[in-house]
Amino acid sequence: MAIPHTPQTITVADLDVTDPVPDGYVLLDVREDEEWEAGHAPGALHIPLGDLPDRIDELPDEDLLVVCRTGGRSGRAAAWLNQNGYDAYNVDGGMTSWHQAGLPVTSEDGSVPEIL
Repeated sequence: MAIPHTPQTITVADLDVTDPVPDGYVLLDVREDEEWEAGHAPGALHIPLGDLPDRIDELPDEDLLVVCRTGGRSGRAAAWLNQNGYDAYNVDGGMTSWHQAGLPVTSEDGSVPEIL
């Protein structure tokens, strides 16, 4: 059995509040549809973790900041992506920390966003 690659981790505190996703990076949200609809970062790419292997061709040729609710699923996704040739970084604390830090969050229906 192969030992899984541990992805590099960044914290929300490492991100710039005025421009949290730097040039050359894409924020990949791997949460489920209902989580995404309730609240997500504007401009993020949404591919649920379970769909990632089948939708890998949708990923851009840029470094990936991978986020979920708290960092568990995104850690697994980032490790898998790294094993498949991508430069992926787990956002520690996920969307929960993102929202608590005051970084932008929107919802699909325009209601007040919340992190599920």
